[in-house]
Amino acid sequence: MNNISIKLSELVHGRSGDKGDKINIALICHKRQWLPLLESVITPELLAKWFKGWSEGPFEVFPVYGVGAVNCLIHNVLQGGGTVSKRIDAQGKAVGQVILGVEITIDSKLAKRVGFDPSLP
Repeated sequence: MNNISIKLSELVHGRSGDKGDKINIALICHKRQWLPLLESVITPELLAKWFKGWSEGPFEVFPVYGVGAVNCLIHNVLQGGGTVSKRIDAQGKAVGQVILGVEITIDSKLAKRVGFDPSLP
């Protein structure tokens, strides 16, 4: 398997927010046909790694086929919820933007199959 590293933002844009003590992050592919590539990377295990020290989970990932996205749900992360949390981002609004800068590793063969070329703007 040939793997390449890219910034998550090359593949998706994101939106995030909260419900109670959970953060919801929608990662939306720039092109809908790239969803299989996104699904191959964004897993509950990866979210657990990214949010280590913030949350013990659980972590969930749901595909949203109609828009070419995944919806990530991180439980027990806001110290009780937006109205009582002492976190700087008590509603989780910035989390979606912050993780766009994370380096991810993708399978170059799958990338080619779905028409993703990281060398193109």
